[in-house]
Amino acid sequence: MDRRRAEVLRVLGIDRYVPRRDAAGQAAGDTRAAAPTVERALPTASATARDRVRPPAAEAAAPLLAESPPQDPPAALSPDVDVATLDWEALERTVAACTRCGLEATRTQTVFGVGDRSPDWLVVGEAPGQEEDRRGEPFVGRAGQLLDSMLRALQLARGQKVYIANTLKCRPPGNRDPQPREVACCMPYLQRQIALLRPKVILCVGRIAAQNLLATDAPLGKLRGRVHRLEPSGTPVVVTYHPAYLLRSPGEKRKAWADLQYAREVASGHGA
Repeated sequence: MDRRRAEVLRVLGIDRYVPRRDAAGQAAGDTRAAAPTVERALPTASATARDRVRPPAAEAAAPLLAESPPQDPPAALSPDVDVATLDWEALERTVAACTRCGLEATRTQTVFGVGDRSPDWLVVGEAPGQEEDRRGEPFVGRAGQLLDSMLRALQLARGQKVYIANTLKCRPPGNRDPQPREVACCMPYLQRQIALLRPKVILCVGRIAAQNLLATDAPLGKLRGRVHRLEPSGTPVVVTYHPAYLLRSPGEKRKAWADLQYAREVASGHGA
């Protein structure tokens, strides 16, 4: 029995087994043995592998996973990002990762813009709708089809000397109007697109887009029929009706056609 106990104690790393009796019990003549006390020896550098106790397999430490290389945080999440210095690739990444205004909670994806990046024309709308949010491209529904027809009438086409974008890159819930904070968060992206594109003319479609881009509360009727200049570039801006409005009010298409012809004159350098 002593030999077996000694072997068990050795495996457990216990040097000595010291039976301890309760002192009070001894004084009273109590012959019942108290619970034994064991003393463990602290492991030393000279301990051999066989003297070490291996933990059960279920309790063994999990293997360390290889660490992934550190990833740069999305640029839009950093308050130090200077949007005005970004190139196309960095700007598109920043927009895709943007969480500045809260619309990321309801969007399917951002709608960055589409078309020729060396354009004569930049068409600017207000915000993506449901179909644009689903497909990730501006003006793709019925309003987009009408816009394409308007461009063809000028011998232009989406992606050929034309770039299309919105003042907001995310769809507002329920297609509501953009809120001032949302516009303020997103406007630097559009401004950087304009600086990179350097269009000959900007065709601003709809009251909301025009008011936000030009920082005015003037009604659409007073914004049409004249050239506005963006500062500091001096890029000319012509305002017209939104294609969605023209679908609801086809009688206004003649006025829209006059606006497009005027914008063509401006793009050619003959407008005011």
